Amino acid sequence: MEPELSDTASVSSFSHDGSVLVAEAAGAGERTFVLVHGIGMGRSVFADAARLLRRHGHVIAVDLPGYGEAPEPSRTPTIERMADLVAAYLVTRVPGPVVLIGHSLGSQVALEVEARHPGLVSCLVLVAPTVDRAARRPLPQIARLARDLRDEHPKVLFAGAREYLRAGPHLRRKFRAMLAHRPEDSLARVAVPTLVLRGADDPVCPREWCRFVADGVPDGRLEEIPDRGHETLIRDAAAAVALIRAFVAS
Repeated sequence: MEPELSDTASVSSFSHDGSVLVAEAAGAGERTFVLVHGIGMGRSVFADAARLLRRHGHVIAVDLPGYGEAPEPSRTPTIERMADLVAAYLVTRVPGPVVLIGHSLGSQVALEVEARHPGLVSCLVLVAPTVDRAARRPLPQIARLARDLRDEHPKVLFAGAREYLRAGPHLRRKFRAMLAHRPEDSLARVAVPTLVLRGADDPVCPREWCRFVADGVPDGRLEEIPDRGHETLIRDAAAAVALIRAFVAS
């Protein structure tokens, strides 16, 4: 079993419509932060971000179906179905609206939670949002990710490699589900303040695309973090967490 996000964390599973997510919760406070990981990842990659956020509230990090410790579902769920699962978990297990933070593919899931299930989210944070509509094909996405990983910190490479192996043999189908989703179709339905975060050196999520996402929601803001790539919420998350905290408090 992976190391927990804190010594006092509680881990539980939740089932809905044939899929299971695993949630790890720690910390306390009137504000709840929920972290949703990217493709091939799992909740363990948020250890640094969760540690910092715990100082300011209750933190929940999830494993989506077929990632981390969550079992592989019989069919690979769409982004919308994963959003419905996360929403059902929030309705059942988490009182009050949450600050929902999605990274990469997790940003697509977080976006759909807010768009499809209004009232569950107080603030939305989309970190390194995918998928850029100008390159919504497998080869360009793989090439961009390879460029990002070329200069990435060993900590991120190790965590990513471990989680990609855990994601199992259905990663290709999960990748297709990610590419099939069209975030631009849901932006206008977002009814809460939204922060779009990107690393200034992120080749996966170009500035033009992130600006489009931020401008597409009724109350959106774009912030960039210098000297960071696609994994800006995973490697040394202090800068990202500081921007998230300032946004939530504004």
